Amino acid sequence: MKFILTLCIGNICRSPLAQGLLAQQLPNHTVWSAGLGALVGQPADPLSIQIAASNGVDISSHRAQQINSFLCQQAELILVMEQMHKTQLEQLFPSVRGKTFRLGQYGNFDIDDPYRQPIEAFQTAYASIAQGVADWVPRIRKLS
Repeated sequence: MKFILTLCIGNICRSPLAQGLLAQQLPNHTVWSAGLGALVGQPADPLSIQIAASNGVDISSHRAQQINSFLCQQAELILVMEQMHKTQLEQLFPSVRGKTFRLGQYGNFDIDDPYRQPIEAFQTAYASIAQGVADWVPRIRKLS
């Protein structure tokens, strides 16, 4: 399992953070991120960039991209932020069934969208994303 995709809505807050953390912890893997309704071409939210940097992760070069069939085909694992994202993605691209999971699956949690909220919402999202990444990384390593 070498190709991993993270997914949220706009691809500027949560999925870039997850992408950055996963890429940092899995340097021999290719990690992408995308959005179901991406703000295509936009950089990561300044608060996501700030929180990532304060945790040693650089997502400053990130640019949002829309989910597409190529990314779905290439990804061996797709990690979404909310159950709703999984449902929507599977409706749009039925071929992703069986390889799409919530980042918070093992802790049984969704990661709320901090977009246009105070920094505290971004800190909470980051903590949840970091927990989800910590839960997934050992499993991904075993499968790689």
